[in-house]
Formats: sequence, C-alpha cells, structure tokens
Amino acid sequence: MLGPQMWASMRQGLSRGLSRNAKGKKIDIAGIYPPITTPFTATAEVDYGKLEENLNKLSAFPFRATQATVEMTVSMAQVGADAVMVVTPCYYRGRMSSAALIHHYTKVADLSPIPVVLYNVPANTGLDLPVDAVVTLSQHPNIIGIKDSGGDVTRIGLMVHKTSKQDFQVLAGSVGFLLASYAVGAVGGICGLANVLGAQVCQLERLCLTGQWEAAQTLQHRLIEPNTAVTRRFGIPGLKKTMDWFGYYGGPCRAPLQELSPTEEEALRLDFSNNGWL
Repeated sequence: MLGPQMWASMRQGLSRGLSRNAKGKKIDIAGIYPPITTPFTATAEVDYGKLEENLNKLSAFPFRATQATVEMTVSMAQVGADAVMVVTPCYYRGRMSSAALIHHYTKVADLSPIPVVLYNVPANTGLDLPVDAVVTLSQHPNIIGIKDSGGDVTRIGLMVHKTSKQDFQVLAGSVGFLLASYAVGAVGGICGLANVLGAQVCQLERLCLTGQWEAAQTLQHRLIEPNTAVTRRFGIPGLKKTMDWFGYYGGPCRAPLQELSPTEEEALRLDFSNNGWL
C-alpha cells in the first residue's frame, strides 16, 4: 500500500484544489491526462491493488490528472471531485437540438457545486455537440472547457476562436490529433494512449508548447497507428493488452467486451513495433 507520507501529500494537494474552487477562480485544465483503465480480476471484480500499482507507475510522468485520480480514490466520498466531465445526452438524439443541449448543460452547471467540462464523443454517442451550443455554454460561469474526441481539427480551432473571450479551455480527446489541436489553440488532451506511452505523449506536448514543430511532427507520426490501435481499432481490449506489454497491469475486460484473438493481437503488436515502440 502507499505510505502515509504519500497519502498526506495527496490530501494536501486535494485541499489546495478545493480551496481554489471555493474562491470561484478559474481551474487550469491544460496538460495531458490519461483516462485511467479499470483493472479487473479473473472473476470480473475491480482489482484495487493493480489499480494502485498502475497509478504509482503513471505518477512518474508529468501528467496533470494521475495525482488527482489517486487523491479522489482516497477522498471522493468525503470531499468530492475538483470538476465533473459530462458527456452529451444521446438517447432520442433526433431531439437533441442545440436548444435542448444548451438547456440540459445549463441546468447541470447551475446545480453543480463544482465546475463542468463538456464531453463530446460522437463515435460513442452518435451526436456531435454543435459549435454554436459550445459557444453559448462557454459563457456560463461554471462551464470551464470541453474535451472533444471527434477528431475534427477545424471544429476544434473554431471553438477556440469563438470562445477566446471566455474563460474556456479546449482539450483534444485523442493523441491522433494532438499536435494539430495544439496548433489551433487547444491546451492539452485526455488521451488513452498516455496509459501506455505516457513519456512520449508528454514529450509531444512539450515539443508543441516550445514551438519545436518539426520534431513534434516526427513524433506525432509515430504515435498515430498505435493510437488508432488502442482506440478505434481494438478499443479497451487493445489498450489493456498493450498495458500488459509495457509493464502496467491491463488484465481482463468485463463482458460484453472480449479478449483479442491471436490474429488481432499480432496486428496490434505490429502497429507498435512498426513505429519503434516494441
């Protein structure tokens, strides 16, 4: 288990974050965030020990949220989270007009005691949160940003441009378009591949922020196929398999997700080895 000094440090960090929220100041959400996978045992129970091991290993990288994730596992029930990310409602999506979505998010933000981050993930919801709705919602004092996983860099740039007068931040939802997103004004990314190639994703961030675009382009190219493999192509089973390869605990998936077939596993390995990561 984690030592008492580390727990004390986590609680202190969380307290600082909450005090900032209480004063109503802007929360800076810039940086790279790994969306942490949930490890399971062979009997489909959450494996908290393996989760702790993964978090300890990920804490070696300059992520923005790995520390916060550990803090929340300790103190969630007592003190709550710093912010909430709310995915677009998608049932009866034919009726999810801009007006309906603005009404929904406004009600959520009005009632939430902590800041709200919009979450647009059309591949999973079948719904793209309209830019005009994002622009309107950016004016709400309790809505601080958006994670956009759609991959449309023109849209990301337009959101940055149209919300530039607001206290609003845009995060890319994938490594596949991270460089392009930084180029048009995004402040960071919440990227599944960071669970596996954390140092490399953080290096890409540094190269973009320091204007080393040629080196950033070279690195971005080498991350595209591995990123596609652990997201759109093989999903969570692919991400967990690569975590096992890179010294983390991926472990089994819960049903209905199935393990990769040998053919799929070989294809996954090639996407990483062909780009020099295995």
